[in-house]
Amino acid sequence: MQGILQGADAVRTLVLDARTLYENQEFHFTGDYGDNGFIEEYTCQIKGEPTSVVVTVTRNAAGQAEHLVVNHRPRSSVLHFARVMGEKYLGTPLAKYFITSASRTDVPTLASTYAAN
Repeated sequence: MQGILQGADAVRTLVLDARTLYENQEFHFTGDYGDNGFIEEYTCQIKGEPTSVVVTVTRNAAGQAEHLVVNHRPRSSVLHFARVMGEKYLGTPLAKYFITSASRTDVPTLASTYAAN
């Protein structure tokens, strides 16, 4: 994801849509950290690509999620996820956060980088 998504409805939409892509999700750790944090670590496949995920959540004084960070690894899975979500959100306000067919024309590929050198 490129940028910061704000607003409970937008974040909820993104999280729920992303979860539909996670195949064979296997949790390795979930639990509290610090005074107002929560963390989970899991592996999954996104359209066949093996992916490791770490999610950190910061809660407000009322115990509600206030800040969420989701990290995917390896880099190839990050890019794959960004493309899949970009196509899913094409034509919507959420598309700007991901790689879409329109944005790919501005992103050099590995092959074009070598050809230019």
